[in-house]
Amino acid sequence: MAKTPSARLYDLIHSLTGTEKRHFKLYAREGDNKYNLLFDAMEKQDVFDDYALQELVYPGENIQSRKYSELKAYLYDLILQSLQRYDEHASVDFRIKGYLQHVRVLYRRSRFAEAVDQLAKARRVAIQFEQYTALLEILNWEKQLAYANMDVAFLAAELSRISKEETEAYRELHLCTRLRNLFFELWAIIRQDPAPGQSARQRLLKWKENLDLPETATLTSYTSSVLSLRLQSLMHYAGGEQKAFYRTGKDLLDLMESNRHFLEEDVSEYISALSNFMRSCGELNRIAELEESLEKLRRLKPNTPDDELKIHRQYYQIKFALCIQQADFQEGMRALDNHLQEKEKFNPAFFDRQAFFYTYFYICFGAGDFDRALSFLNQWLQSDKGIERQDLQALARILNLVIHYELGNSVLLDSLLRSTYRFLKKRNSLHQVEQKFIEGIKEAIEAGSAKTERMAFEKLGEEYKRLAASSPQARKLLTRPFHLLAWVDSKIRNQPFYKSLSEYEK
Repeated sequence: MAKTPSARLYDLIHSLTGTEKRHFKLYAREGDNKYNLLFDAMEKQDVFDDYALQELVYPGENIQSRKYSELKAYLYDLILQSLQRYDEHASVDFRIKGYLQHVRVLYRRSRFAEAVDQLAKARRVAIQFEQYTALLEILNWEKQLAYANMDVAFLAAELSRISKEETEAYRELHLCTRLRNLFFELWAIIRQDPAPGQSARQRLLKWKENLDLPETATLTSYTSSVLSLRLQSLMHYAGGEQKAFYRTGKDLLDLMESNRHFLEEDVSEYISALSNFMRSCGELNRIAELEESLEKLRRLKPNTPDDELKIHRQYYQIKFALCIQQADFQEGMRALDNHLQEKEKFNPAFFDRQAFFYTYFYICFGAGDFDRALSFLNQWLQSDKGIERQDLQALARILNLVIHYELGNSVLLDSLLRSTYRFLKKRNSLHQVEQKFIEGIKEAIEAGSAKTERMAFEKLGEEYKRLAASSPQARKLLTRPFHLLAWVDSKIRNQPFYKSLSEYEK
């Protein structure tokens, strides 16, 4: 038996939901056996300790490591078998496979009439959920059963229909495969350079040159229509076509919501579609539709633990973005506290906080809780994955200056200004927005009075207004993802950041 790494087994056990654990207990039939003992011990461990587990399962025994490894491998396989049996109750794919297994069993025993009954059940489900690969197997069984039963009348009457359905199934499989491949090709192009720039635009244009999309009129199935709209939506997003991104997103949601039985089977794609639609609403300031969709997402019933995690993650990412867009940081703080409490039920191995640290910072900063904002900023800077994108590395260092200025850490700021300048200069692309910011903060901390300090920010504000008016790139750096213009304005007018931000966002 192949070895199973202990950590993999430990992670699998800790990824199970309460219902899945109970199902395993029933499936494995609790008793005085060592795999149940190992399962219970691993489940109770907060920190993985392989030596302690081995001592618990084989107390005082001088055993070979192979024996313990085989036990772990057996338990791993047993859990997978239990999960497979668990999924059979809810999955269309498993239901169809179950019917076809019944067909095979009955066929081998010459119970042809009963096999036909099971095949009819499989056919109804396969057609309803557009399971074309399974449908091809079902059609083949129709011929095989008629031949074995010497049903010449059936073959004479139905062979033409079967042949036509096989052709249509092959066509749909080919079309759906093609659309999926195009989607993944485009997704890979976008992910290679998530920060928009000239190189990303050139790759996108080159990809579009050879693009041969199927005509909409040729899309006769739900599956191919969904895949086509997903591809179009991604194309509009990559091309910065906001209105078209919104329209295709709305069409995709309408299509999905009018075919509820597909959603009952799998909601993962609907979660993504709803999230993308809300992003488009935010870009176009369609707040009422965004809020309505946000509530849809909140009420959505997950089918799997992964669905539950996706719903939580997408809901709060969009909720926080909306609070920032509306400068409603009190609501943002309430949402933040709820989120931090709710996320505790998820396995930390599957919940990526890296994507949230910046948002945590922004919410706390906007609410005026600078100590907490600094804590989240430091966690972002020190996280295991680090900050990979150069634009975000620059942003993090600028924000570090902003927060320490708010906290009045003048002595620390002096050294931070020098290190930030060296870091930005080393990239060989120090932007004027960054250069002017460092100069402005330096003048402000060296000011001898509140009046001269405000004058330093007034000077910086004028420089920023000029840059924003003359360069779209500069304006983007000044407003996204952090609104530097609003912060500088708050210093000039001696008012909270959220007030200046709300005026800019109107």
